[in-house]
Amino acid sequence: MPIIGFIAAFIFSVAVVPLVRKMCLKEGYYDLPGERKIHKKPIPRLGGIAIWLGTIFSLIFVVLLQQEYPFGNSISAILVGGTIMFILGMVDDTYGLSAKFKFFVQIGAALVAFLLGVQINYASLPFLDLHIVFGFLSLPVTILWIVGLSNAFNFIDGVDGLAGTMGVIGAVTLGIIALFAQPPQTTCTLLSFILSGAIMGFLVFNYNPARIFMGDSGSLFIGFLLATLSVVGVMKSVAFTIFLPMFVLIVPIFDICFATTRRLLKGKSPFSADAEHLHHKLLKAGFSHNKTVLAFLIATIAAGIVATYLVGAIKFYLVAVLIISFALFVVSIISKIRK
Repeated sequence: MPIIGFIAAFIFSVAVVPLVRKMCLKEGYYDLPGERKIHKKPIPRLGGIAIWLGTIFSLIFVVLLQQEYPFGNSISAILVGGTIMFILGMVDDTYGLSAKFKFFVQIGAALVAFLLGVQINYASLPFLDLHIVFGFLSLPVTILWIVGLSNAFNFIDGVDGLAGTMGVIGAVTLGIIALFAQPPQTTCTLLSFILSGAIMGFLVFNYNPARIFMGDSGSLFIGFLLATLSVVGVMKSVAFTIFLPMFVLIVPIFDICFATTRRLLKGKSPFSADAEHLHHKLLKAGFSHNKTVLAFLIATIAAGIVATYLVGAIKFYLVAVLIISFALFVVSIISKIRK
């Protein structure tokens, strides 16, 4: 079923992106060039609509095939909270919102997920004999994790195809770990593969030179789903709890920590924009768009190897990533020759 979900999401996303792009061109929803921007001409910026629709409608398609909704409160919480994030990002992409207001709504979306069962209750690292029960701190820890990762993907969306490529690999990795969890979290695996298919369909139009950007609607939605899926599919079932998904998502986590620390040391708001993210530094060092994406891809796959090795899924992961990497390569080639 995850493969069916992946294919359905890919096809739906590929079909929807041109319609979204046409709408953006008609209504003037562009991401304009600027001092912090890499692109030199206006680019449509609501590609997140295709990712969201691809995910939601593919899940509905799977439900119709099964003739039941077997997913429970946790997956419902992920979809509801993710939709709130998507709408927030779309409004921000269209009209512009203040950082404080966006932060407030993001906390609300994370709170919805927490109340419906997406909770980080403990952390453990068995080979260090470290076990921590968060108790009343579970709420702030969970909200910090969800909001932090959502913004991490928003921060890293600065190079054509970068956030999308990392989203695909991250989702596939989390899906495989959830499948090998005890007990297996098959619904999380399904949603992870559906998300990766929806993102890959969008990437057909997003690799350099991009014809459309995912915008905040896409990056916040992807970040929220990866953050919450890591809680439901990994932290509740695998002995390494919070540390395992930290391996999987180490690149965006490192980037947001680095950016926040840098801005605070300069006396600036952690939400202030700049052009000093990791991808900016690679570009300034002489990396091309494609080489920058490749560098992040290799780092993400390497982190995924560590995570899947710890749960005994390394062979399955390597085969899956080999297939996905080849598919991403084909998608990048298609993006070069498309009209």
